[in-house]
Amino acid sequence: MRRGRATRLGSLGDPALLAAALLLAVLGIGMIWSAGQVDLPSAVMGAWRRQLAWLGVAILGFGLASRVPMRWLEWATPWIYAFSILLLLVVLAVGGGPNTRSWLRLAGFSFQPAELAKLATILLLARILGSRKEPQANLFELWKPVLIVAVPFLLVMAQPDLGSALIFVVILVSALYWAGTPLFTIFMLVSPGVSMILGFSSAIWGVWFVVVVLGLYLRRPFMAEAVAVALANLAAGALATPLWNRLAPYQQRRLVVFLDPDVDPRGAGWHLIQSKVAIGSGGMTGQGFGHGPQKRLAFLPEQHTDFIFSVVGEELGLIGVLAFLLLLAWFLRRVLRVAAEATQGFGSMVAFCFFAVWFAHLVINVGMTVGLMPVTGLPLPFISYGGSFLLTTFVGLGLVCRAALET
Repeated sequence: MRRGRATRLGSLGDPALLAAALLLAVLGIGMIWSAGQVDLPSAVMGAWRRQLAWLGVAILGFGLASRVPMRWLEWATPWIYAFSILLLLVVLAVGGGPNTRSWLRLAGFSFQPAELAKLATILLLARILGSRKEPQANLFELWKPVLIVAVPFLLVMAQPDLGSALIFVVILVSALYWAGTPLFTIFMLVSPGVSMILGFSSAIWGVWFVVVVLGLYLRRPFMAEAVAVALANLAAGALATPLWNRLAPYQQRRLVVFLDPDVDPRGAGWHLIQSKVAIGSGGMTGQGFGHGPQKRLAFLPEQHTDFIFSVVGEELGLIGVLAFLLLLAWFLRRVLRVAAEATQGFGSMVAFCFFAVWFAHLVINVGMTVGLMPVTGLPLPFISYGGSFLLTTFVGLGLVCRAALET
């Protein structure tokens, strides 16, 4: 476990971290309000009020999470995980949402159980891996953390929600890395997933398979490990096409237009094309807060959720974009510092996994608005509209601050 100098940062664990989060959340509500300033009536116009209400709930969640002793939370983790899996099963049966069964509606509020499942998975992995004195170097020794992640991953994929499912992979890899698992062991573990992604092109997959075989030859793991990894990569490559056919049509279109938005400029490619136009039109100083033409004329879709960063770029320009990114970068660096300085393995693992999740959300969300990533529907931390994500983000922040307090 990577640890550093232990410090006590205050009664809230890290007050500066909380202040940065609140500032980001308030700025996010401001951008959601701006996203609702459109020329045609839309449900987006009142989204900022709902986000403000969720922020109040999220602050309460932070207060509770930051006051629960880590040893109590560690004891309750299996029950939290079991409850989250139960909710994922329930949402598959009775859930709703556009193109997916991802949401449960309770007392007028919509909640996404996948967000709770991410939190619960982080906690259970931290309980399993955070207390180990020696890292797990053998691939077959990783069956328990893999199983912990595989269950919610498969249930979320069944909704289908490819973006949220991807975050479970991020959680697994980050937890194994922070627990000291050798990088080549992690490489062997994730290589079949890469084969499945690259299997749509025989030539590219062939190059990747040669890289895997060469790596196995040079590092010489146990024979059983090498054979299992090679066979898993072969099977994943062969399954790529059947799995592609099982993706929902909208997911297929998103991946196709990522490679070439002009394939369907008025359909699936519309999101990406309009996002690039909005960001590019912002220039250095932007069109002015609340005055983005792409947004006002409703050319920019999902402007308060998936593409809120495009609104920032259009209205605040390069200067505003850099200010947002620098504040988010400072926040993430502070979380990473807590993970490095925490003296308890459980708290350190929790903090690092949340750092990895928020960093992945930031990279993927910004990347998809500029065409560097496929559109996956992952929100921008603190900025995008989304009550359940905001709530679990602040609960996670409370756990990070608790880990800082108990150093």
